[in-house]
Amino acid sequence: MTTASATLAPLTETDEDLWQAPPSYAAELRELYGLECPPWWGTPRRTENPTLGPQVAKVMTALGYPPMPWQRYVLDVALELNPVTGLPIYREVGISVPRQQGKTQQILGAMTHRAMAWARQNITYAAQTRTMARSRWEDEFLATIEESRLAKRFRARKGNGNEAIICLKTRSRIGITANTEEAGHGPSLDMGIIDEAFAHQDDRLEQAFSPAMLTRPRAQLWWASAGGTEKSVWLNKKRAAGRELVEQIYATGEFPAVAYFEWYAPKYLSRLDPETWRMCLPALGHTVTEEIIRAELDKMEDAEFDRAYLNRTRKATPPPDPNVPREAWPKLTDKLSQASADIALAVDVSPLRNWASIGLASPRPDGRMHLELVDRRAGTDWVVPALRKLADLHNPIAIAIDVPARSPAGSLLDDLKAAGFRLPEESDKPKRGDLAVPRMGDVTAACGQFADSVRQGGIVHIGQQQLNAAINGARTRALGDAWAWHRRGAHDDITPLVATTLARWALLARLPLLRQTYDPLANIR
Repeated sequence: MTTASATLAPLTETDEDLWQAPPSYAAELRELYGLECPPWWGTPRRTENPTLGPQVAKVMTALGYPPMPWQRYVLDVALELNPVTGLPIYREVGISVPRQQGKTQQILGAMTHRAMAWARQNITYAAQTRTMARSRWEDEFLATIEESRLAKRFRARKGNGNEAIICLKTRSRIGITANTEEAGHGPSLDMGIIDEAFAHQDDRLEQAFSPAMLTRPRAQLWWASAGGTEKSVWLNKKRAAGRELVEQIYATGEFPAVAYFEWYAPKYLSRLDPETWRMCLPALGHTVTEEIIRAELDKMEDAEFDRAYLNRTRKATPPPDPNVPREAWPKLTDKLSQASADIALAVDVSPLRNWASIGLASPRPDGRMHLELVDRRAGTDWVVPALRKLADLHNPIAIAIDVPARSPAGSLLDDLKAAGFRLPEESDKPKRGDLAVPRMGDVTAACGQFADSVRQGGIVHIGQQQLNAAINGARTRALGDAWAWHRRGAHDDITPLVATTLARWALLARLPLLRQTYDPLANIR
């Protein structure tokens, strides 16, 4: 940790204003299930309620898939019963989990259990298309049951359009449907499964299933999927709603009729780091190995790997911006690099004012420039006190901030002045700690020189994920024949990049002037 960054609290490492469950939640899952990979959002288990989860776990074991800790947790919560009525508490169960984590086996266990537990249950499974549903129904569901010790309890009906796996004792059936507005019409529905929800671009299937469940007291709608794309309208809506419902549980103590579970890796975490995989792949170490995930990383494009295994929504990617030195940036990482006594600071604020960053630049003995993100947090109320503390501790060369007309950070200028920061009385005779406000030409020059220095190897950074993400998500906008960073056009928050760019400019602009004007022996005769 460098001299400057050690003075403040650790960075708020997030790509958005992400809520986090209290530590007791993860501790409880570890104690109850041995689960070392809790979901980012998950409905907590209420142990005072009975649950059918252990029964489904036995069914999964009989099918040849003993449940993993994450599956046991989800089943126990999803199948909690009202202790008075004995009916399921949750009418809807949403599971957003990366690929190859065992959701198909879990869904099969829940469907099979329901078919065996109650008479005349109508269970309907839907995937991307009817063809895909038929393939999974026959090649995975039916094949698994027929090869298990439950085989004698079921028979299959394979006629096209009339497919069913029928429990001989209860006459309950597991069928399939198409992703159409007519799906689920007809007999009442006891359990509807919407699998691979990322492929559904509207809510027609849910709208078809829901009315058929109204008169069934034990009815549940289950949906499951890895991350989708911007076209996955229904899934994205469900994920947003699920997150909000879980957060409300902790805020109010009230439980809705929806159980939700989402494993997710925020964008600031590197896809290359196995630690990232361990926090969002609950089957890792059980049915999936790091070697398998690494092989997937090698053969897949980054955006698709993020969608499939980090559960991130894949967004449309425009052509690479040739002004942004993305390729050269990773080669300049030096985790042991330190700031020297001479530092310049800069602040930037995002267009929506929901994020702000403080960047640092400092010369190294080898002639290269050390750049660092000192802090990044939500909002702006923390910025001026943080800068005041840094300035008092480190006596910086300058503190750069863009003007209000061009930058959201410019609105902090009056607050900075009120906190004791000053503009130079004479532009060619600045003092340490004075504010540095760039002109338009300075901004474009700073951006171009930053990119040139990266490509020429003149910059060193310590590999901070937020700064890396800002580089990767940056776009530029033309200003005459020059260009500058484009805050509104970026894929991610680029305040870390803008702040370090301005800090570098301030250091280069002010350090020579200070060395010329400051002479401690000038008045000695």
